[in-house]
Amino acid sequence: MNYRNYLHKDNPVVTITVKKFGQITLELFYQVAPNTVNNFISLINKDYYTDLIFHRIIPGFMIQGGQGDKVKSITGEFAQNGFENPLNHTRGVISMARTNDPNSASSQFFIMHQDSNHLDSAYAAFGGVTSGIEVVDLIVNQPRDVKDRPYDDIVIEKIEVDLKGKVYPKPELYL
Repeated sequence: MNYRNYLHKDNPVVTITVKKFGQITLELFYQVAPNTVNNFISLINKDYYTDLIFHRIIPGFMIQGGQGDKVKSITGEFAQNGFENPLNHTRGVISMARTNDPNSASSQFFIMHQDSNHLDSAYAAFGGVTSGIEVVDLIVNQPRDVKDRPYDDIVIEKIEVDLKGKVYPKPELYL
């Protein structure tokens, strides 16, 4: 399903400020992937992402950030892991990165540069860009090495969240 169907004035709003590039604003969809949203909000509230980088950029695919100190993982909220998540990986969707272990998502996230339906049902999509997609375009087109790491660090100056007066629980960690 297209993420625009989930946009709502009561959703939490995240603002990612990227040094020298600008801001990306997203809405998070608790109704789609509640524990993933709780995890992301919890990390934002701890200032976890401040000064981390977008460490992987692939034109026509996505930009990935959030790689830092080890964070405990959560259960993956997607169909291949027994969880109904109807959100498709279309341009502007934010999703959680993971290893081959379906329950290894922790802090790394990626924002889709272009549609990538091969990720649908296999990764926990949990929100979408509402403004700043041009910043995603600028980032993804930076020079990079053979491992898709930008030559120059693309720094997440800060990430902030507006919870719209709601309280979100701590994430349930994968045991």
